Amino acid sequence: MKKLGKLEKITDLRDVWPTEAGDFTPWLAEENNISLLSEAINIDLEVEAQEQFVGPFCADILCKDTVDNSWVLIENQLEKTDHLHLGQLLTYAAGLEAVTIVWIAQTFTEEHRAAIDWLNERTDENINFFGLEIELWKIDDSDIAPKFNVVSKPNSWSRTIKNEAEKTNQTGIKVLQHDYWTTFKEFMERSGSFVRCQKPQYQHWTNFAIGRAYFYICARMNTREEELGVHLVINGSDREGYFKLLEKKYKSQIEQQMNMKLIWRLLPEAKENQIVVPPLKADPKNRDDWSRQHEWLKTMIENLHRVLSPIIRNLEIDDLGNNEAVTE
Repeated sequence: MKKLGKLEKITDLRDVWPTEAGDFTPWLAEENNISLLSEAINIDLEVEAQEQFVGPFCADILCKDTVDNSWVLIENQLEKTDHLHLGQLLTYAAGLEAVTIVWIAQTFTEEHRAAIDWLNERTDENINFFGLEIELWKIDDSDIAPKFNVVSKPNSWSRTIKNEAEKTNQTGIKVLQHDYWTTFKEFMERSGSFVRCQKPQYQHWTNFAIGRAYFYICARMNTREEELGVHLVINGSDREGYFKLLEKKYKSQIEQQMNMKLIWRLLPEAKENQIVVPPLKADPKNRDDWSRQHEWLKTMIENLHRVLSPIIRNLEIDDLGNNEAVTE
């Protein structure tokens, strides 16, 4: 019989991270480690800054949700939760219109866990609170490994009730759109896709993170034109420069790996530029055809992600040349 090791929990986090600001926060802000947090809360995070002021507030780590570019503020504690940090979270929520707040601690007291649950029940979908406990483990003399445990998150049940109430006020086409993306999300999860879906909305599009803020994949369904589409969105102040860089240096590589010609849309008057997959003629109103449509969407989204993500993650605007980069 194979010998098994003994799993051992590290009881004092400060044996690994002596201080929060000097040790734990810089560790968590590293790309490999923030990705562990991303997986735990199912939000694709990109670190913007550490110990950063947002207006009058200062967050341990300031991130962007790379799907919708909303703020994600992270507060850290290497011991059990306290009222001071809870007050900071409330201040953030009061001062920002749309934000996700992540509170990480070694231990959550029952009163603070209940407080986060209460906040999630009484705030709308623009404000979200997560509470996570962090643990450290090792097996015999192995390297120490971190583990995030979600102890509180937005209350999906109560918000589902709100969504059902909202659904009764929607028009027929909006209900169809919501059903379409709900079924597509279930299909992606059932098929084991590596691309995470966002929560379905009452709209004709849905977005997917690609690993960097101001870049994301958008899928759309058009009932009027009876077609489906998938495209990369580039927004932000440097959107024109990044678009030109991709087109100038990577167009042939991207199209070769995608095995198709793409539509390159530079839109100076708009707030975004696009790299577009040729659309598929299909009627989203035909529910009997959804399985075929969803298979096509899955293939295009995954292919775009697989080809573009490694390029975009390493894209540097300076590679285009300062005279060609365009900023607002």
